[in-house]
Amino acid sequence: MSGFVTRNKPAWDELESLVNKAKKSMRRMTPEERSRLDVLYRRTTIHLSQVATRTSDRRLTRYLNDLTAAAHGLIYLPPKKSLFEGIGGLIESFARSLARHWKHHAISAALLLGGALLAYFAAMADPLAAYALWPRSDPRQPGSTHEQLLEVLRHGRNQAGGTKFLFASFLFSHNLKVGLLSMATGVLAAIPTVLLMIYNGMILGVFVAIHQRAGIDAELWAWILPHGITELGAIILCGGAGLMLGQAVVAPGLSTRTEALYRAGQETGITCVGVAGMLCFAAVIESYLRQSHLSTSARLLFASASALFWTLFIVYGFLREQAASRLTSDSVDEAR
Repeated sequence: MSGFVTRNKPAWDELESLVNKAKKSMRRMTPEERSRLDVLYRRTTIHLSQVATRTSDRRLTRYLNDLTAAAHGLIYLPPKKSLFEGIGGLIESFARSLARHWKHHAISAALLLGGALLAYFAAMADPLAAYALWPRSDPRQPGSTHEQLLEVLRHGRNQAGGTKFLFASFLFSHNLKVGLLSMATGVLAAIPTVLLMIYNGMILGVFVAIHQRAGIDAELWAWILPHGITELGAIILCGGAGLMLGQAVVAPGLSTRTEALYRAGQETGITCVGVAGMLCFAAVIESYLRQSHLSTSARLLFASASALFWTLFIVYGFLREQAASRLTSDSVDEAR
């Protein structure tokens, strides 16, 4: 056995050196080194088998076993992803999920917009309708003067950074609760989800009507849109996820209701992660940018940039989903 060890020890040392180098950075290895790693791994597994059957040297057996196990993990296990690669994968999964279920999200947006238009025209036609829909605790009541409403819109611009941070934390937690409620109640045949989307839209419609009745237009939209595009987009996506769950309960198709809910739950989980990021971003904008001394034109410019960003993000999701579908189709064709 000493002659066996003497003949093969250089190969084991070379394999150990390659394993140590690969552990530091697999990407820095040349194609020749990766090929050599594979060759030496296979050769050493044969040596391990021979040692295990021909000798009782446990120390040598353990050494070769650990060496081949380390090489096997580097060759066959998927490479570890960096933090940025993991975040990039989550972003792509979120974008592709939006593309796969755009119909549910479109229906959710229609419910929100329909509720907003209904409440807006009702409040513009009859102030009593605004009183019936608007929360009594809010200082911006129907019939407030132009100056009273502007005072509320401009409130908080001189707050300290710590106060704004606490406000952002509150906004994130509150909006996330509203979104998750719209999402989770989808399991109840999506009926609560539909009602919540319409109600949220009605609140928005009455809010706009109150200010427009007082002659406030540009500053109103400059106050709403910078954070509202992202925030309302997230709420719409939560509603779409709730509709997905509702469809799985009401119309599971050829699958069992449990299987349909499981698949819908996976998609909902992806949406939930993306929505949390959106609401965090919206809370920061609402607390810091909205509560700043930026001009109306600068605020509207930021809102336009936000709208463009999310439009491109949705387009990106459709393109990536189409590319994945083509790749799957090509793989199926090759298998046939």
